[in-house]
Amino acid sequence: MNISELENKTVGELSGVGPKSVKSYASLGIETIADLVKMMPRGYEDRSHRVCIGRQTGDGLLTNTIVTVLGKSKFGKGLKSVKAVVEDMETGVRAEILGFNRPFLDHVIYEGCIYHLYGNQMAQDGHRIAQFSQFELKPVREEELMRPDAVINGGMLAVYSLSGNLTQNIVRRDVANALRNITVIDEILPSNLIEKYRLIDYDSAIRKMHNPLCEEDIVNSRRTLAFSEVFYMQLASMRRPAGSDIRRSTEKRVYEQESRFIANLSFKLTGDQEKVLDEIRTDMSKSESMNRLLQGDVGSGKTMVAWISAVHVIAEGRQVAFMAPTELLARQHSQNAAKLFEKTGISVAYLDGEVHGKSRQLLLEQLAKGNINLLIGTHALFSKDVKFSNLGYVIIDEQHRFGVEQRNALFRKGENPDILLMTATPIPRTLALTVYGNLNVSTIKTMPAGRIPVKTFLVDSSRRQEMYRSVGVELSRGHQAYFVYPRIEADEEQQDSSGLRDVETMYGYLSTRQYPQFRGALIHSRLSDDEKIKILNDFSEKKLDYLVATSVVEVGLDVPEATCMVVEHAEVFGLSALHQLRGRVGRSSLASWCFLVYEKNISDDGKKRLSVLRRTNDGFEIAEEDLKIRGPGEITGLRQSGFTNLKYASMDRDIEMMACARDEVAAILKDDPGLLSVGNSVIRQNLFT
Repeated sequence: MNISELENKTVGELSGVGPKSVKSYASLGIETIADLVKMMPRGYEDRSHRVCIGRQTGDGLLTNTIVTVLGKSKFGKGLKSVKAVVEDMETGVRAEILGFNRPFLDHVIYEGCIYHLYGNQMAQDGHRIAQFSQFELKPVREEELMRPDAVINGGMLAVYSLSGNLTQNIVRRDVANALRNITVIDEILPSNLIEKYRLIDYDSAIRKMHNPLCEEDIVNSRRTLAFSEVFYMQLASMRRPAGSDIRRSTEKRVYEQESRFIANLSFKLTGDQEKVLDEIRTDMSKSESMNRLLQGDVGSGKTMVAWISAVHVIAEGRQVAFMAPTELLARQHSQNAAKLFEKTGISVAYLDGEVHGKSRQLLLEQLAKGNINLLIGTHALFSKDVKFSNLGYVIIDEQHRFGVEQRNALFRKGENPDILLMTATPIPRTLALTVYGNLNVSTIKTMPAGRIPVKTFLVDSSRRQEMYRSVGVELSRGHQAYFVYPRIEADEEQQDSSGLRDVETMYGYLSTRQYPQFRGALIHSRLSDDEKIKILNDFSEKKLDYLVATSVVEVGLDVPEATCMVVEHAEVFGLSALHQLRGRVGRSSLASWCFLVYEKNISDDGKKRLSVLRRTNDGFEIAEEDLKIRGPGEITGLRQSGFTNLKYASMDRDIEMMACARDEVAAILKDDPGLLSVGNSVIRQNLFT
């Protein structure tokens, strides 16, 4: 029987599972018997060795032994709690079993009877006798005493996540009932892969996951289930690449309009930019539409590559859609594009949720007629009423902030459009190959000529005044600065406990106490987009000397005269976020500084994290460190990719396994794209059953 056959059978169909349990299971995401059988335990209890009272070692003082009940009594309000004095049959050491508010124990614990005791001894705190409040007592039959090893050897018991009325015993019972009704669980991997990676069969893996006899069973079952899981995730990704549809192929070329645009730039493209552009042109000339991820460090020139490649597509007579995750970032891109394409004959338009009424109607009419070459906007681009005449290229900035379905909604507005996803969060190579298995990955590392690496300083909060003076020197030279804080306003209820500074309070302090002679402004997420755009424009035009902000300035700002970035409470920000903030300065040939201010109570680990930023400006090295600390789901947007739904595999420890699975899937699809061979029949059956 294949587990997929149990997808339509609810857990309520199992014997003993009532409505309350069904509801409790549902809150854990378990609705079918298949869900229950595939549920991964959160841990295991080792009951395979006898640990007597008085002989425990290590944390928790785990006990696994046989005891005799010497006496019992009731205590507490309403006499609802039960205390029993027990004696270890091997050591003779006595202990107290305390069942707080568990009156039913009075009817299951009997003086003179023998029980198997499993639990953690409480800290004695002056008590002369050991005590247990969290425990399991199981009666031992007389015939079992003849073979005490069998009584003690409970093996490895699975420990599950619980909710509602569920207990460990209830879940264990229900899992056992489900498995008892399944004769054999069908295999889902080809035999050659099982042998090559020394896996066990799928039936054994599922059963040993729930009922292991030893640690080796747990390791082997998890490895098998983890490999199977990532194998099918890679298969789903690589069989349905977003831009895989066949279309007319063309000769790779650089159009005159494109060459003229590049020649009119005020700077020379870096070698990495030229290399990536060549990769994009090669992809666009193929019979399959492009599906490429462009990653690059802060300030490396990714957006310029996007604009040039857009000119390439527009020169072919196709339209381009450029989508950004926020209205603020989209508007900035729109303003920059309008200036950049002002004398090129390329028509640029902007669309977000605030564009409505007659102006929206006119814009959409021109878009449908093909009179708009480049449309820049937010989520509004994939609205149903947005229709292109000939959408040939989709560019998505900060792609990890969009869900898969959101991206697909935009892709479907064209006939097999070329796709470029961009991210300013560098992704370690192994992770990129593993997770983005269906994408070609381009990387820009080289910075534009003339850039001076930003100098980073870790500042103890007691040395703020020195830092303020240093920033003041830069402001007096006509340069600009950012001051970033983790929250918008003071929280009177939490301020004493958290001590976090806020932008509103600090703007008042900086403008009156530190820099009254300079022009500053306050910017945060609660301001309207019009207000934020005006402030950022004023800052770009040097009408302002400094900004006091939240992390709203993390991306999209390119102000050459900004030379100082101050981040307060740097220890509460992620490494990648700090690197992005630091990237707002050092965008010219001017020397620039980043001050990361931390509090005295920072942990040693916090200092180590910040020291990474002081040591290097390499975003890829920082991404590797961030990967170790926060996991790939946070730094690459995998929360929306499907890889966060992993039950058995770990994005932190199984990267190598994922790479192997990706290679195996690629080889299978290359040799047998329809999965028609006998060797791949097990895959075909599992996919289409």
